[in-house]
Amino acid sequence: MSPSRRQALVSEIGEFQLIQALAGGFSTLGPRPLIGMGDDAAILANPASAHLVISTDLLVEDIHFSKHTSSFYDIGYKAAVANLSDIAAMGATPTYILVAVALPSHMKFGDWKDMYRGLSVPCKAHGVQLVGGDTSASRSSLFLAITILGEVEPGHALTRGGAEEGDIIYVSGSLGNSAAGLACLTHQPSCGKVSTLRQPMKFLVNRHLRPTPRIALGRLLSSRRLASAALDLSDGLSGDIAHLCQQSRVGALILEASLPMSPHLLTYTSQVNVDPLPWALHGGEEYELVFTVSPKKQHRLELAVKQLQVSVTAIGVITSRRSGLQITHQDGRTQKLVPQSYVHF
Repeated sequence: MSPSRRQALVSEIGEFQLIQALAGGFSTLGPRPLIGMGDDAAILANPASAHLVISTDLLVEDIHFSKHTSSFYDIGYKAAVANLSDIAAMGATPTYILVAVALPSHMKFGDWKDMYRGLSVPCKAHGVQLVGGDTSASRSSLFLAITILGEVEPGHALTRGGAEEGDIIYVSGSLGNSAAGLACLTHQPSCGKVSTLRQPMKFLVNRHLRPTPRIALGRLLSSRRLASAALDLSDGLSGDIAHLCQQSRVGALILEASLPMSPHLLTYTSQVNVDPLPWALHGGEEYELVFTVSPKKQHRLELAVKQLQVSVTAIGVITSRRSGLQITHQDGRTQKLVPQSYVHF
């Protein structure tokens, strides 16, 4: 793309030219739509052997993302991952995506292209095709609305409502990285510490801007019926485990000593004198999976995830509903765990 075209305003390019410029940017793998982009609606052929899974997400500038801490590529990439993660949490295979945007007239065409390029990268990695959407103008801020579709075998979908007392609570990956990465972007440490923190900060910022949707893990849990309940970590562990407990009508006991934290997080928090526990418990936008497993299936699960080469950690146990949500600290104290997750209002 020529530099002059990159600098052109989207208002100068025009709606239909923007749509035409999307051709070829997304995956051409996977099931092909009968009618894709370019008509009034897409027509999709869904196999009779699968159930359709649908999720939608609305992202608003300065509410869900900031151009002060994210490039347009970052915004698109993370928007795609947030939706792919919802499909992963259901144990489904993502197939199609629709993207609606409201663009401020001062947005440059090159920035718009970067945003869609960011969207396309994780979609391509999972064979997800863009089949439609909408483009409109906004008077000030950028709005991004995504609808994602997937499929799962009948009776295999993971939900938040199947956990039972005695089930073991697992989490994939490590916790607190995304919140710490955002802190790195917004609060730079003193100059004397920057050199020693360069690698930890690079890792944490990358986990904030480039999270990983756990599609393969979700598919494993659902196809082999290993998990009794699951959801993804978008609002933070304490808030999301509270959602699972509410839907399953159970309680949960979390063990602080078992919470997985990366060496980079521990190095960073030690150097800047911050307690990593609040980030691990309440930090959002991890897009890891939290899931529950019957003790009878624990051995099968741990063998299966070794083959998948995904890290999962047992962090607690499902308890009775009357016990509520609790945490046992490293000193042995057990107390109520108060959910602290992001709320829009």
